[in-house]
Amino acid sequence: MKTVILPDGDALKEKALDPKFDPWAEIERLRREKNAIILAHYYQDAEIQDMADFVGDSLDLSRKAAATDADMIVFCGVRFMAEVAKILSPDKTVVLPDADAGCSLEDVCQPDDFARFRAEHPDHIAITYINCSAEVKALSDIIVTSSNAEHIINQLPQDQPILFAPDRHLGSYLASKTGRTMTLWDGTCIVHDRFSTRELIKLKAAHPGALVAAHPECPEGLLGHADYIGSTKGILDFVLSAPANEFIVATERHIIHQMEKAAPEKTFLAAPGADGNCNCADCPYMEMNTLEKTYLAMANEAPRVEMPEDLRLRALKPLEKMLDMSPPAGAITQAAE
Repeated sequence: MKTVILPDGDALKEKALDPKFDPWAEIERLRREKNAIILAHYYQDAEIQDMADFVGDSLDLSRKAAATDADMIVFCGVRFMAEVAKILSPDKTVVLPDADAGCSLEDVCQPDDFARFRAEHPDHIAITYINCSAEVKALSDIIVTSSNAEHIINQLPQDQPILFAPDRHLGSYLASKTGRTMTLWDGTCIVHDRFSTRELIKLKAAHPGALVAAHPECPEGLLGHADYIGSTKGILDFVLSAPANEFIVATERHIIHQMEKAAPEKTFLAAPGADGNCNCADCPYMEMNTLEKTYLAMANEAPRVEMPEDLRLRALKPLEKMLDMSPPAGAITQAAE
């Protein structure tokens, strides 16, 4: 059995909203009435970030929500993130604004294909990036994030063969950092894969004092020009603490909203794509969510994530393994904290 995103059926639709509708006021009303907590990933539009209770990376958001007494989790992000929230909070209602908000990494790594990949390498341990479906998580040995993957891989025996999925750029970066040979799944993020090394070099030449902060989902050539490589939260921390006043940010550009709020005196430039002037740094899946859809998800309690308990427990196991091997920061329990 698999995760199901229950539709809203004949419930209130976006087109039926009154032109004078105030989504901010209505979201706040439903937040109180339904004891809801609103989560926004760093890659969401600024207005969604500003109305959320928590803004952050996907796993951190799910863990924060699990620790609250909220009855409803509204996850403004993409589908796999809402699934993780449900895995950690099985007794809470988990909704997402748009059921079609997926992820290119999840799309390119389907469960049946991943199961065959594992079967072809029976002696390998499967280390899987969190950007995947609950079904793929359930087929994995350990889930990792971009912030803890290196730490976890370094704990594995040197003679242990490793499969890494689904992002080959992240896998290649981790192989170079850990010195491990890994069999990589051939997947990429449609945002980070589009950044152009040539155009980045041109932008650096035009801004010689700017430091480059890049996500390890970027291609290897681009990472070679980065002053810092790390997770979304790591990039945010770096640009806020570094003494430079200008930065080129090679990850989804909506993180810049948090940077500008925290350090308005600094300048942040989105890394360019191949033509030097495209919207390559925008995730089309993240942009599917809107304030109006967030309100409708809360009002209709749909699109809603429902997950068979057997699948949830199998997907929870490699998440628990991840936290057991991560730097001390608490632990996930079967009861979801």
